[in-house]
Amino acid sequence: MQSHSVLVTVTGRDRPGVTSALFASLAGHDVEVLDVEQVVIRGRLVLGVLLALHGEPGSLRRAVTFCCEALGMEAEVQVADGTREGGGRRRGRHHVIVLGRPLRAGAVGEVARRIADLGGNIDSIGRLSHTPVTSLELMVSGADPALLRSALVTAATETGTDIAVERAGLHRRGKRLLVMDVDSTLVQGEVIEMLAAHAGCAEEVAKVTADAMAGELDFAESLRARVALLEGLPASAIDAVRDSIQLTSGARTLVRTLKRMGYRIGIVSGGFSQITDTLAEDLGLDYAAANTLEIVNGKLTGKVVGEIVDRAGKANALVRFATEYGVPLTQTVAVGDGANDIDMLNAAGLGIAFNAKAAVREVADTALSQPYLDAILFVLGITRDEVEAADAEDWPPTAPPGTAAIHAAADPTAEPPTSQAG
Repeated sequence: MQSHSVLVTVTGRDRPGVTSALFASLAGHDVEVLDVEQVVIRGRLVLGVLLALHGEPGSLRRAVTFCCEALGMEAEVQVADGTREGGGRRRGRHHVIVLGRPLRAGAVGEVARRIADLGGNIDSIGRLSHTPVTSLELMVSGADPALLRSALVTAATETGTDIAVERAGLHRRGKRLLVMDVDSTLVQGEVIEMLAAHAGCAEEVAKVTADAMAGELDFAESLRARVALLEGLPASAIDAVRDSIQLTSGARTLVRTLKRMGYRIGIVSGGFSQITDTLAEDLGLDYAAANTLEIVNGKLTGKVVGEIVDRAGKANALVRFATEYGVPLTQTVAVGDGANDIDMLNAAGLGIAFNAKAAVREVADTALSQPYLDAILFVLGITRDEVEAADAEDWPPTAPPGTAAIHAAADPTAEPPTSQAG
């Protein structure tokens, strides 16, 4: 008996029962279901079913046509000799996430063109988020991974969008540990510069900080130099800085969502434990690693206590935390913005440069320039609708102790969730 590959495409106004009716019409034929894709855009349904048919296609075509006419839908049945093993899926599949605020049609078109130029095929497109950024996820097959990444890095720069490329597979949602930098990542600004403002040496410290984050100075050396300028500063200045810190927009949404998914979350900072310990408590994080300012008789001595958490120290902390919780490095995510984050980003299964310096963007797996920390969720394939649905089920959320100590800055889900589907 001859076999055929059959693609059935149904389109029309969505309504309950379309899928069940279609499959009921297929049930009377000797078919195997190889693949199904369905999407509804503003009430209009597109349903595709790939089948392996053993037998004559004419009766199947008539059954599908009759079913869809009764539903007021349109049907197209494409038949080819032979079946495609594995549901016709092409090898080398990747998720391509495109983010913009706003996301222009020209940018999406340019991404599609770059993919086509490499011989890649866009198998499906879906929306991940509509706020605080618009993001689309493209499932791409058939393109060389290295060439795809390179082409889309260029496209991101030229179109002013963020584009992430991840290999498809189980590992994508197998991530279980997130490590974040603190200054200019989890929180806005640099804590040491805030302390320097109280000590009257803000400009001098800011310049050294900028050079260190750009990779132009050894971090440990630059930290000692900056902390030395704080000698004699009253310890009460730390309390004042702690009270003024603003979380990056979307920080609480990111942490809350990943904790629901069973992630371990921590922070690794070249800053100071007097700040990071409070942040960890406030957000309910699992761990924190940072430097410790030496305080004697209520004043800063201009020194740090113990081994400095520098570039290598951050990577070591990631490995240590992953080992402690039994998480393979391939299932870890690291986020940072400065040169001292590079080793940590490289050690993680997924390294994300967040509003980062050029040297960091060049080596990270993906880079985000949007000022919203919860955009990381979309890179991980978590949709805004999923986040909002979980928040709606759990409103009001239970706040961990010490929440008032750190302020959430314009977190998109800080207020009771409302439907924003559009």
